[in-house]
Amino acid sequence: MKCTQYYPVIQTDNAAATKAFYVDHFRFKVSFDADWYCHLQSSKDEGVNIAILKGDHETIPKQGHGTVNGLILNFEVEDVDAEFQHVQEAGLPILKTLTDEAFGQRHFITCDPNGVLIDVIKPIPPTADFADQYASDALPA
Repeated sequence: MKCTQYYPVIQTDNAAATKAFYVDHFRFKVSFDADWYCHLQSSKDEGVNIAILKGDHETIPKQGHGTVNGLILNFEVEDVDAEFQHVQEAGLPILKTLTDEAFGQRHFITCDPNGVLIDVIKPIPPTADFADQYASDALPA
């Protein structure tokens, strides 16, 4: 299978608030907007997209109706410290404060209005205990 694009779709009861959250706090712009579906594209990288869907929309089979549960969106960024400051200044909840992890990440976690976790990450060199768990071409520098 050759994908032409890949993006998560967040099912929610409040599409408007979810759209506003990602536009206001994570620099997404609206590519398509209806009351039941919205497609967002990063204003910084057109390859980064998210969609928002009304959780009980008729295009989704009934067994798929619902809202999000157990989803984490990872955003890998160049300057995690600046993003952490931005999120703090915006008053978003900080579920995990800015932390350097031995496995090779500097990150923090916040959440959107649906409870979707958002993990904002900057790869960092891992400790020796974790370095050998990386493929040689994937080891953060």
